[in-house]
Amino acid sequence: MLKKFFITCSGVDKNLLNSCSNGEQNKYVGIGATVFFTAVMATIAGSYALFTVFDNIYTSIFFGIIWGLLIFNLDRFIVATIKKRDNKWKEFLQASPRILLAIIIAIVISKPLELKLFEKEINQVLLTEKNQMTFDNKTQIAAQFIPEIAKINSEIDALKEEITTKETETNTLYETYIAEAEGRKGTKLLGKGPVYKEKREKHDAALAELKQLKETNLEKIKAKELAITALQKDQKLYESKTQPIISNFDGLMARVNALSKLPWLPSFFIFLLFLAIETSPIFAKLISPKGEYDFKLEEQESAVKTWVKQQVTQREEMLKADININKKVYEDISTEEEIYAYKQKMARNLMKLQADSFYNKQQKML
Repeated sequence: MLKKFFITCSGVDKNLLNSCSNGEQNKYVGIGATVFFTAVMATIAGSYALFTVFDNIYTSIFFGIIWGLLIFNLDRFIVATIKKRDNKWKEFLQASPRILLAIIIAIVISKPLELKLFEKEINQVLLTEKNQMTFDNKTQIAAQFIPEIAKINSEIDALKEEITTKETETNTLYETYIAEAEGRKGTKLLGKGPVYKEKREKHDAALAELKQLKETNLEKIKAKELAITALQKDQKLYESKTQPIISNFDGLMARVNALSKLPWLPSFFIFLLFLAIETSPIFAKLISPKGEYDFKLEEQESAVKTWVKQQVTQREEMLKADININKKVYEDISTEEEIYAYKQKMARNLMKLQADSFYNKQQKML
């Protein structure tokens, strides 16, 4: 049963192969098995590649099977159409388009498995890139908010500086009237005289202004701090909206780019492995010696070509004979008086009808 299946995979003429020896049949069983397992590998690789795109196992398996069947049909067709010739160079030229296609397919099906084999290393590269992208993203977002926050902070500092300046002025006035009362400065008279009262009044006025300034500026500072808090919330909100995009930066293209940043030699050998697998059906057919099946197939095709050529030649000869016979028949008929008189009579009647028709048309016009 398995033997019949692999023979079917090889694309040979079963009836013709059944008349060959077991050794010849086993050769094509091997070729058919190579075609089949190449398609299996293509199915697995294609399914994984599509899984990285769709992230759905059922969709990936479905389209992976279609991809595998496509490769199977293509390999089976190529193997079946490669004819063994006496010249190996002609056989290679015949298979060269398929070999070129095999290189392309090998690249396509090797990449997904490379991504799986080097998944941990790729994840490390992606993590580094995500961290850098997160840092750059925060820096770019902060650049949009920092100038406004810095401006508000400078305004807050100015308000605080205004309070500090007023406090210094008030403290100076306090020290002045206390020194006047103690006789250390000013009039240097001990006691609370008129000068003391004047300086005390200035201090009290400045103290009242300081109190009012504190109330006003503290309200302004509170409002500006709320504005800073709102800006910081907007900044964090914007970061939270953009972070999922960075977190999901692990698609197929991102992984392929990450793979390209790893050492190239392991990937190259995996590519060579899949190239060998993909081209194995063709090379299995090319390196196999010309055997009993090939001779019988060549004999069968030669017989068909001969038969077709014979049929074409016979039809050409029949056509020539028929043309000669028809020519001779019509030449003999053309010399008969009866045919001549009949045609003369019909021509005369036709000319009369034409003359009558022309006369009637002219009469209607007049």
